[in-house]
Amino acid sequence: MSNIYSKVFSELEKLLARKEKEILFAGIGNILKRDDGVGVYITSRIINRKNISALTVETSLENYIGKINSLSPDILVLIDCVDMKLPPGSFKLLDINQIQDLTFNTHNISLKRMSEFFPMPVYILGIQPEDIHFGENISYIVEEIAEKIINQINRRRSEERRVGKECRSRW
Repeated sequence: MSNIYSKVFSELEKLLARKEKEILFAGIGNILKRDDGVGVYITSRIINRKNISALTVETSLENYIGKINSLSPDILVLIDCVDMKLPPGSFKLLDINQIQDLTFNTHNISLKRMSEFFPMPVYILGIQPEDIHFGENISYIVEEIAEKIINQINRRRSEERRVGKECRSRW
């Protein structure tokens, strides 16, 4: 795995390790436009737990502003297909203030502008698409990286369960 991927996985791991913070992953995208649905693909496979949850918003983040604010997470991570002019499958974890020059494929309002409606810190987990034409399946390269992201998020959950069982078995 290249250094840039290792760096992003490391940044995601640091975020996930903040057990005192509730993190909400919101999956954005159009599932009928192949790789544009990667955010939905990921959030539909995240296993919710005490401090990590997922919400699938598809193309209507603006319709979920009230719900997200009522859930009151400490950190909001928007997962979306982002044209960053990088090779397909590349991904970055960015603070919302870093996205001014990035193109988002299916939004009426920019995600940066939308983030102004949220009181918590907002990040974008952007994944470079290969194909955003009409179709239901995401490309192999984007699916491969999505599975790695899902595994990292869900692995943290299984590690916490294992540690919890070890602690209980000692008593």
